Amino acid sequence: MTEVATLLADDVRWYADTFERVVHNVETAVLGKNHVVRLGLTCLVSGGHLLLEDLPGTGKTMLARALAKSVDCSFARIQFTPDLLPSDVTGVTVYDQAHGEFSFHPGPIFHSVVLADEINRASPKTQSALLEVMEEGHVTVDGRTHEVGRPFMVIATQNPIEQAGTYQLPEAQLDRFLMRTSVGHPDAESTEALLAESRVRDRAAGLAPVVSAHEIEQMSRLADGVHVDRAVISYVRRLAEASREVPDVRIGVSMRGCLAWIRAAKAWALAERRGHVVPEDVATLAHPVLRHRLLMASGAMYGGTTADDVVDRLLEQVPVPRDRA
Repeated sequence: MTEVATLLADDVRWYADTFERVVHNVETAVLGKNHVVRLGLTCLVSGGHLLLEDLPGTGKTMLARALAKSVDCSFARIQFTPDLLPSDVTGVTVYDQAHGEFSFHPGPIFHSVVLADEINRASPKTQSALLEVMEEGHVTVDGRTHEVGRPFMVIATQNPIEQAGTYQLPEAQLDRFLMRTSVGHPDAESTEALLAESRVRDRAAGLAPVVSAHEIEQMSRLADGVHVDRAVISYVRRLAEASREVPDVRIGVSMRGCLAWIRAAKAWALAERRGHVVPEDVATLAHPVLRHRLLMASGAMYGGTTADDVVDRLLEQVPVPRDRA
């Protein structure tokens, strides 16, 4: 099912239809945020993780819960607080007196979709425990390795305000997230629709699964088989190299970032009913994939230049390939 020829027919249609079915289901709870919902589902299919950073009350937790409820898989929410311990996330080994042996009690990280709410309020040690399993796909407790299941996705949220007593994620570890985006306030039509249904306190509670965990894994395998022309690969390489030469940037896009970019572009292209990636897919995903991977120089930060400004500049300056390699 991963051959390019098969991706041009029924598999492409099935993937795109399934993708849209999940998006439509999530949008019944999160109104007017089609692009953000599609980004979140792309992360899930790509085997990546999503960081939502926005003001309180914009629907970050609602988006995470709606996406998890749309898939027939396990879900856990971890409220990150300063006293949260790594074992509260990963699990702990306890002695079973009845059987005279130690047994491992898995933590919430062993669910398929994990919401790490306000991740910046936990200590760096607890953050590291979460980020490790995000990268490695397993947990090691008392010398024993325990694999997490598939699919597996962490959706972390953090607020850009009320920073007193918080621990910002290390910039080097932000690279563990496939994408970083924000939800933002709804448009006028969506706002009025939400206000008209103010009696509904939890819009995600009534959602029913529309796909199974097995179907998500099948979508992931199909996305792996999407064709990426050498010209598109060269385009990604040139954008990454250009990011390392921008004076306002201390550290540009890493190889991990490039690989994540390609994987996300494959999943995105297939959702657009194409069995191949085009440069527009790369450009569409540039901001959510790159904005947290560009380490800005201190002078640029004080001058008001943001990572999004640099991404815009890169997309303008690096020529877009118009022919296949």
